[in-house]
Parts: sequence; structure tokens; C-alpha cells
Amino acid sequence: MEMLNQKKLSSLVFSESRLNKELKNIKWNVLGHVYEPIMGGDQQSSFAWISNDPSGTFVPPHMHPVQDEHAFILEGEYSLYLDGEWTTAKAGDYLYWPRGTTHGYKVTSAGPAKGIFWVSPGNDLASLFSELHNLTEPKEVVKVSAARNIRFIDPVTLPNCEF
Repeated sequence: MEMLNQKKLSSLVFSESRLNKELKNIKWNVLGHVYEPIMGGDQQSSFAWISNDPSGTFVPPHMHPVQDEHAFILEGEYSLYLDGEWTTAKAGDYLYWPRGTTHGYKVTSAGPAKGIFWVSPGNDLASLFSELHNLTEPKEVVKVSAARNIRFIDPVTLPNCEF
């Protein structure tokens, strides 16, 4: 096997120069959650953000028809809903929600929780978060999200789903 030379290796290293400078210092407040965008690729192939979630907050059940969602938990504890089943995730856990699945979460730790979340493809989720920033009415968040192909589902219509 051929060893990678330094020139080839440097082309594989992710560097800050690849970050979209316009997103670098943005923080979006979405119903109490603070999202900080980070980039793992361009927004069309993937989009990643740090989710800062206060204790007691939640993201209600929703689905992404054309996106897979992933998360790596950095701190705190989450109760996770996926298609009728609940589980718990803590720091160090990796999560995967395939496209088309109904999922949501609530923060169950006494303190805040934090995770790195990403979707693939990105489908310009950054623009959606920008539109949702500082909205105070959940119904408006649902309406704006639906226009971007993120579908929220009423928990009372789902099995074993209490939010």
C-alpha cells in the first residue's frame, strides 16, 4: 500500500478555510434552543450545527422526507422518540434517524444538553433556521418548516408519544 505523502494528506484535512464565513458567528434561537451552524460539507451535501438545549425543552415529533439526521451527544441527557419507541442518549452516544422516520426529543437532564446534529443532504436547512430565528409561536414554526419539507406531526396521533 502506498503511503500518503504530505501533499495528499493535507488535501484530506478539514480546515477553517472551508467554513462558510457568513455562517461562522451566527446563532439561531428556535423556540429556546440555540443552534450554531458548523459545516461538514456544502449545505447541499450535508449541514451540521451545534444544538444547545436547555433543560426541559423539546423538539416535537417531525420527519424529514428527504434527509437522514444524525447526532453526537456532547453533554446532558435526551429522551428520544423514534417511530413509537423511546430511548435515552447521553454524552458520547451517536444517534441516527433515517429519512422518513418520525422522531423527536426532550431534554431530561437537570442541566442543559448539547449535541452536534447534522442532516444529509443539507437542503439549505441553514435558511430554514434563519427564518425560524426568534419566532415565538409554535404554529408559525410548523408552517414555515412545512414550506421547507420538514413535517411536524401532532403527538396525539402517534403511538406511545407524550410531549
